[in-house]
Amino acid sequence: MQLKCQIKSKRKSQSKSKTFANISLTLAAATCVLAAPAMAETPELDSWDVDLGLLIYAESDDQVQAYEGALSVTKQIDDERSINVKGVIDVLTGASPNGAVAQNRAQTFTRPSGNGTYTTAAGDTPLDDTFKDTRVALSTQYQQQLNRLWLYSGGANVSKEYDYLALSINSALARDFNNRNTTASVGFSYAYDTIEPEGGIPNPGVPVDAVDNRLEDRETKQTLDLLLGLTQVINRQTLMQLNYSISDVSGYQTDPFKILSVVDSDGWASDYVYESRPEQRTKQSLFWRTKYNLQPSGQVFDVSYRYFWDDWGMASHTIDSKWRMPLANSHFIEPHIRYYNQQAVDFYQVYLDEGQPIPEYMTADYRLGELQTYTIGLKYGFPIAGNEFSVRFEYYLTQVSGDESLAKGAGMSGVDLYPDKSAVMLQSFYRF
Repeated sequence: MQLKCQIKSKRKSQSKSKTFANISLTLAAATCVLAAPAMAETPELDSWDVDLGLLIYAESDDQVQAYEGALSVTKQIDDERSINVKGVIDVLTGASPNGAVAQNRAQTFTRPSGNGTYTTAAGDTPLDDTFKDTRVALSTQYQQQLNRLWLYSGGANVSKEYDYLALSINSALARDFNNRNTTASVGFSYAYDTIEPEGGIPNPGVPVDAVDNRLEDRETKQTLDLLLGLTQVINRQTLMQLNYSISDVSGYQTDPFKILSVVDSDGWASDYVYESRPEQRTKQSLFWRTKYNLQPSGQVFDVSYRYFWDDWGMASHTIDSKWRMPLANSHFIEPHIRYYNQQAVDFYQVYLDEGQPIPEYMTADYRLGELQTYTIGLKYGFPIAGNEFSVRFEYYLTQVSGDESLAKGAGMSGVDLYPDKSAVMLQSFYRF
């Protein structure tokens, strides 16, 4: 079992919507474990495996910074059963884009709590500097070989932040065929999240300084995921995997910390309103992965492709590749390259025009807009006292796309509406 501490882009709301109990990823990981028993090593009976992980994540321009520590313990009970317990602690600080458009003059915003203000300099992307949070997460996963051909896995997760609670359960079943060279798997998960933003739930489309800009104290969200998987051993060197997943999300999916600018004909922001997203979303994805062992060198090439689409109008393509190359004395290096391309949701817009009707759904959150991301990194591993230690360094670049002609009038003349964003990540792992 390998512990992975991973942050794609740790903004305030993203850590809310993609918490430790990210059900799709948890279920996919559980099913992937179920899907390849033919290539798994035989575990030692009554053994304990412990994984320690540390992640440091830092964005450019003093934006989000994250520090994450994780501990995972797996107990091999007997030939058929094992149990895993994992704990994670995140500390996040920094500043995050609030959704307002940049202006050629300073802008002052009310803090999400309603107490106090913060100011953005002329020409700068407005950043909410109240971004501070600590997250504690705990999960457990049980796995049992029901018989020679059937394998079961089930677990539960809980994640708590200052204003967000995520609870989930998952279960998966796999069966081997074709002399255990083919594995079919099915899994599901259910999550129930409670959102309690400081200051209360904002009233969508209402100016942030209005008296009636809050609705209630909390909202909830439910997510039901289903995953179907097929894994095939092609030969002694090649393993191939194909997954289909569908996710139904209902409830509160608006980011309570994001706003939009209302802009006049000269490009000046005359007001700011809270964003609004649909309360129903169906997400689907197809995932293909191939792992190839280059004999006799022992090098392993791992490449995957994922196509994602939903009923909000978003579609994305992800290509991910790793190449593990063994060195002398059990050392190894592993280059990593990842490319991601995303189409914007139907209700994404950079700002609202003054005098026009407020739409039912709207967001200026760049993460729901058109963008491309590039990740390049290198992992280096070596033994310590008979155990494995590794460290990975990665550079992450986000290029946001859009119509530059929307920077109209004196208010936005020369302003970059779609600034690039970059981050560096340092991860370390120790297994014993």
